[in-house]
Amino acid sequence: MQRGNFSVVTEFILVGFSTFPHLQLMFFLLFLLMYLFTLLGNLLILATVWNERSLHTPMYLFLCALSISEILYTLAITPRLLADLLSTCHTIAFAACVSQMFFSFMFGFTHSFLLTVMGYDCYVAICHPLRYNVLMSPRGCAFLVAWSWAGGSVMGLVVTTAIFHLNFCGPHEVHHFFCHVPPLLKLACGTNVPIVALGVGLVCITALLGCFLLILLSYAFIVAAILKIPSAEGWHKAFSTCASHLTVVVVHYGFASVIYLKPKSPQSREGDTLMGITYTILTPFLSPIIFSLRNKELKTAMKKTFLSKLYPEKI
Repeated sequence: MQRGNFSVVTEFILVGFSTFPHLQLMFFLLFLLMYLFTLLGNLLILATVWNERSLHTPMYLFLCALSISEILYTLAITPRLLADLLSTCHTIAFAACVSQMFFSFMFGFTHSFLLTVMGYDCYVAICHPLRYNVLMSPRGCAFLVAWSWAGGSVMGLVVTTAIFHLNFCGPHEVHHFFCHVPPLLKLACGTNVPIVALGVGLVCITALLGCFLLILLSYAFIVAAILKIPSAEGWHKAFSTCASHLTVVVVHYGFASVIYLKPKSPQSREGDTLMGITYTILTPFLSPIIFSLRNKELKTAMKKTFLSKLYPEKI
C-alpha cells in the first residue's frame, strides 16, 4: 500500500445486495413490507399512549421514546437501502455517508440506553412499589429520557468523528448496504487505522456491555423480589410487568452478540451484509410486535382506541 497517495474522497459506492442481482426485487418487497410494518407498529404505539390517559405513566413514556428512536433509526438506513435495491447507481456522497453513520449510531445507542432505563423502571416498580411515584417522578423520567438521547448523540459523534478523520484509499467500495464502521475501516489507510479501530471497538463494546450489565443487575433484583412473593398469581402479575421488555432485550442483545462476536473471515462479506439485516431491519420490526402482543394493558388500549373507531357499535 503506497503511503502519501491519498486523494480527497467525495463519494463511496455501497455494494450492498448487488452481489445478489436475482434476489434484489424479492429483497425490496420484503424489506419494504417490514419497514412499513415497523413504522405502522411504532406509530400505533405512540397514538395509543397519546389517546389513552391510563397509559400516561413512566413505563409508557419510555416506550414512546423507544418507538421514536426506532422510527428514526430505520429512517436513517432503510429508505436508502430500498432505493439502492431498485437502482443501478449505488454511490453515496461523502457528507451523506457521514450523516448516515452519525444518525444510525446515535439512534442505535439511544435505543440501548432507553432499554436500560426501562429495566430500571421495572426494578423500581417491583422492588420499591411504595417509592415508585417519588423515584419515577415526571421530572426524573424526563431527565432519564434526555440523558439517553444525549448519550446516544455523544456516541454517534465520537464514532463518526473518529472514523471520518481517517484517510481513505482504494476503490471506495463499501461492502455493506449502509455506511458501517467495519467495511469503512477496510478502506482506510495509514498507521493510525489499527488504533482507531481498537478505540472505536472498545468505546462501543464498553457502552453496550455496560447497558447489558445494568439490565442484568436490575433483573437480578427483580427475580429476588419475585421469589419472595408467596402466591403464583403474584408471581405472574410481577413477571408480566416486565415480560415484553425482557423479550426485546433478549432479541436486541442476542442479534448484536451474533453480529459482533462471530469470527471474522476474509470471505464473509456477503454473510456480513445478510447478517446486518438482523439489527437494522429485523430487530426494529419485531420490537413493536413484542410490546403489542406481550403487554396486556397496551393490547387492550389498542383495541379500545382503534376498534371503537372502526366498529363503534361493538365497543
